[in-house]
Formats: sequence, structure tokens, C-alpha cells
Amino acid sequence: MAGLAGLASGALGGCNFALRQPPRLGFSSIALAGFAPRSPLRHELQRQLAQQLRVLDAPAVADVVLQALNEARERSVVASTSAAQVRELQLRLKFGFRAHTPAGRELIPRVELLLARDLSYRETAALAKEQEEAELFRDMQADMVLQVLRRLAAVHN
Repeated sequence: MAGLAGLASGALGGCNFALRQPPRLGFSSIALAGFAPRSPLRHELQRQLAQQLRVLDAPAVADVVLQALNEARERSVVASTSAAQVRELQLRLKFGFRAHTPAGRELIPRVELLLARDLSYRETAALAKEQEEAELFRDMQADMVLQVLRRLAAVHN
């Protein structure tokens, strides 16, 4: 069994297969501004960015300032029965931001990102659906952070 795993990994290495790496950023420090005090999106962005560069609290000394303009988690009913029982929800994560230098030069103009996921729902499994909803929001947040990182990777300060 171990031989097959070694053979498979050797074959993948021969075809230049590599695990996806986070985008490489062309600057050495960043400041995150405009986020809510306990923003989970800010926390995840800071965690991902800290792997490559310094995340500073003072925007005036950073190479790039990532300014959050808006951040929202929304939940809406998209399908219900004739007895008004919810059958399907839509979860949305919205994030608007821009990036600029401390001097004010715009690097990324205002961007609005929107991710949505559908979630089937049953009242009999409300607790399980609540946990599934939290997991979907975490997945959307991770996707959102990767989209922001890809946009930041395109910036040449």
C-alpha cells in the first residue's frame, strides 16, 4: 500500500503537480483598517497575511492599507411551505474593500465581493442546520479571504 502511495506521489511530482500555494504578495507590510472590532473576516485575513508579511496596526507606516468599506452576513428565506415552514435558506457574505498606500495612492479601487450558498432547512433538525450554517459561513469566509489575497497579489506597490 505504501508503495502505491509513493508511486502516485512520484508520478504527480513528475508532471509538475504541486499543492495550491497562497498568492505571493509584492510588498512587505500591510495595515487592516475599517473592520468591526471582532470581525471574523479580519481575523482570518490577518492570519493568512501574517504568513507572508508583517500586519501592522498603524496604517501610516505600512506599505499597503487594506480598508474595509462594508462587511455583512445575511440569511434569507428563499422557499417555504404553504404552512409557512421554511424549507430553504440563502446565506450571503458581502465584503467591500479598497487598497491604497498611506499617502493615498489607490492600488485597488472599491471592490464589492458577494458569496452566496443555499441551505435546505427542516425545523426537526434546527440544531444541525445551525451548525451547518456556521460551517458554510466559515467556508465562504475562507473563499472570500483567498479572493482578497489574489487581488492583493496583483498589486505592485
